Amino acid sequence: MNISYISIYKTSLPVFVSLLMEYLIGFTDTAYLGRVGETELAASAIASTYYLIIYMIGFGFSIGTQILIAQYNGNRQYKEAGKILSQGTLFLLMLAIMIILITSIISPIILRSIIDSESVFQTVMLYLDWRIYGFLFSFTIIMFRAFYIGIIHTSALMLNSITMVAVNVILNYILIFGALGFPALGISGAAIASVISEAVAAIYFMIYTQKNASTCKYRVKWRFAIDCRVLKKILSVSVLMMLQNGLVFGSWFVFFITIEHFGERSLAITNVVRNISSFLFLFVQASASVVSSLVGNLIGEDKSSPFLYVCKKVMLLCYMIILPIIVLFALFPESILRIYSDNTALVFDAIPTLKVMLTSYLIAVPTFVFFSAVSGIGHAKASLLIAFMSLSIYIAYVGIISHFSSSVPLLWTSEHIYFLSVFILSIYHIHHWFIGINSQGKKIITNIP
Repeated sequence: MNISYISIYKTSLPVFVSLLMEYLIGFTDTAYLGRVGETELAASAIASTYYLIIYMIGFGFSIGTQILIAQYNGNRQYKEAGKILSQGTLFLLMLAIMIILITSIISPIILRSIIDSESVFQTVMLYLDWRIYGFLFSFTIIMFRAFYIGIIHTSALMLNSITMVAVNVILNYILIFGALGFPALGISGAAIASVISEAVAAIYFMIYTQKNASTCKYRVKWRFAIDCRVLKKILSVSVLMMLQNGLVFGSWFVFFITIEHFGERSLAITNVVRNISSFLFLFVQASASVVSSLVGNLIGEDKSSPFLYVCKKVMLLCYMIILPIIVLFALFPESILRIYSDNTALVFDAIPTLKVMLTSYLIAVPTFVFFSAVSGIGHAKASLLIAFMSLSIYIAYVGIISHFSSSVPLLWTSEHIYFLSVFILSIYHIHHWFIGINSQGKKIITNIP
């Protein structure tokens, strides 16, 4: 397997473009809703975070499948990798139907009990009433992404993602503001546009995979029957990753609810800064996904020596891209914030929070590279434990700060605490893993079930 800078860059670029296109869906929602009203902007923060908590359960499952696919691919067990895709997709579709039924009943009860503002609550429900149907398509998309990243065929992601965001941007404008004879649906229009664009992307993946020559190699067969043997393999890794991702975004939701108690202005500021942070995180997430896949393939090939070499190269490439962007955003914060809102007072109040958030990414790059490496070697239990310990520290910090201060910039320093905790624990685990390998004569025991 080629792990040169050029090879890593070529692998990372399609992943980044894919994530960027998905980010642009949230970006257009925020940018358009910021011009509808401050209540809609504030409500979209809670609604989208609530949606992401549930989405991350499916995403965690796909991360588990990606690890297995990468290891099977590295071990040249291509047929098994194909089975992981088909069975994983079927399981996630069944999970999506269950989630839609459950959340349609319990979401109003949960959200009414934790949201103070009645107008924000009603607006959140207008969004979620439509958005929950997107789980059928978003879960399908993340399984295909896991497959193509796992087999290091990331070029399959680019055109699909570009198509998805193009559909979303057009439909957002038409349905939010009312154009071409359609009624102005506001935040409901944003939800409907997202669901339709995801449906288009899911259909594209199905057609591409069916026609692509790699389906012969991996023998991807679509059957509406659960293979318990294959599903057991997937769940042995994926359940832990599902819990981990649910915890991460559950903590984010706690953070947003904490901010919501300080008023709609504070929540709107946090939503805008979160969206800018999400843009920067695209680079980190793309790098982390590539590290997880490359490490998984190396494990499948019984190789450990290039492990740290891969991490070092990916970190350097990520820093080369992200540092100039951080400097640019720090120098021209007002211009960046005005992309998301034309409210002058809101923009001015958001500048300190934006600058605090930017500094956290100096820590985030190595944090997620090494954290994803822990997942890539198949140590899902360790990964979950690291996340749990770090998030416990994070929530405790948010609780203490919010008790003494309502300062939004100060609350955002919780990102630094979280990233630093994950980094220290990940390095500690990897260090002990290498000691274990050396004590066994540098023999890797693969983590393929």
